[in-house]
Amino acid sequence: MKRILESSRYMVLLAVLSLTAAAAAAFVWGTISAVNVIAELFRAGGQPPLFSVELVALMDKFLLAAAMLLFAIGLHELFIGGLNVPDWLVIHNLHDLKTRLASVVILVMGVTFLEHLIEWADPPGMLYFGGAIALVSATLIAFAQFGERE
Repeated sequence: MKRILESSRYMVLLAVLSLTAAAAAAFVWGTISAVNVIAELFRAGGQPPLFSVELVALMDKFLLAAAMLLFAIGLHELFIGGLNVPDWLVIHNLHDLKTRLASVVILVMGVTFLEHLIEWADPPGMLYFGGAIALVSATLIAFAQFGERE
């Protein structure tokens, strides 16, 4: 039994390291994208066609990177041991981790909706898209509020 627990700990550590590396890569991706967006802004004299869409998409990249980092920290706290993190980042159980991840998913969906809203290509499609996002968000919020507690 002790061997199983020890090998499980190594598997979780591998997951934490992989998620941390993926989060770092996503932060670098976001940074490179930010440099490109800023350079394009200067090249176009501050008036690129859909500059606001590019800025919103930039937020999406950083939100995804933050979600991966949040999940890596949460897995480490739950299965390996506590870390010296701010109180708002402390994860006590699996429900806390899922709730925090659900919050980030809602933010990503909101940013994605804003990207599509700025482009405004298909109004009826936007209505369905927004409704779907609202339904999924409501479900995730209900899960966070009424889900299993410690």
